[in-house]
Amino acid sequence: MEENLKVFQTEINSINDESIKQFTVKALESLPEYFWEVPASSTGKYHPQYALGEGGLVRHTKGAVKIALELFNNHTVQDFTSIQKDIIISSLLLHDGCKSGIEKSRYTKTEHPLIVADYIYKNDDINGLIKSEILDQIVKAIRSHMGEWNKDYRTKKEVLPTPKTRIERFVHMCDYLASRKSINIEF
Repeated sequence: MEENLKVFQTEINSINDESIKQFTVKALESLPEYFWEVPASSTGKYHPQYALGEGGLVRHTKGAVKIALELFNNHTVQDFTSIQKDIIISSLLLHDGCKSGIEKSRYTKTEHPLIVADYIYKNDDINGLIKSEILDQIVKAIRSHMGEWNKDYRTKKEVLPTPKTRIERFVHMCDYLASRKSINIEF
């Protein structure tokens, strides 16, 4: 597991608050093993080339954080505090952690944001590492990261919340941009 975490060393080190950093590391360590191996899109339809193939989900995650870090340097579009930035980075690192469910399924689970958010929220080895109000913000940002793509593709019913706060909308925007086929991110 320690080997897997090395790929996120830069992103983890960009978290300033020590408790949020430790929470994020512990949560990443607890993710299903497939997270480190699968493509970002099970069909190849919804993500750019860099996020496809083995390890694509990890590259997509790195891309989403990279976009956030770039936008943090632009004070015209954001004025987040240091803690808010840490919440955003943690949320982005964890947002697709159970994309194929707790046990790997062949395709992306529509409700994957709820699965990973609940997995983290209910894991006492992880959730006690940070203040409950910070945990709540991270979990809400993860749950709503799909934005307007919040409907079950079969039933067409809303199954996911939409982003409400600035942090939630920012997390969604970074994930959205990292999934655009027209945007190539180099590592």
